[in-house]
Amino acid sequence: MSYADHIDADRRLSILILLSESTGYEANEELLRRLLEDIFAHRVSLDRLRADIDWLTEQGLVRHREAGGLRIATLTARGGDVAAGRATVSGVQRPRPSS
Repeated sequence: MSYADHIDADRRLSILILLSESTGYEANEELLRRLLEDIFAHRVSLDRLRADIDWLTEQGLVRHREAGGLRIATLTARGGDVAAGRATVSGVQRPRPSS
């Protein structure tokens, strides 16, 4: 796995974790982008974030819809399992155990 692959996998896990902690298990792309940078130090373009949301959707980990010109991502049950470490998906970092 390359360095870029590790970064991608960690960023995707970070998105799932943010959604798992959000009210209604959903967030818009602008909020996700700010939180990815502020909490997880992942500074990403809107295009990169949209590509991640599309990839997570293809894997069945999130659903998304458009509202007011923004993409809204919603965590699926499978995505919640991956965020919690109960399931694994190649391309998403596995979370570390809680201390």
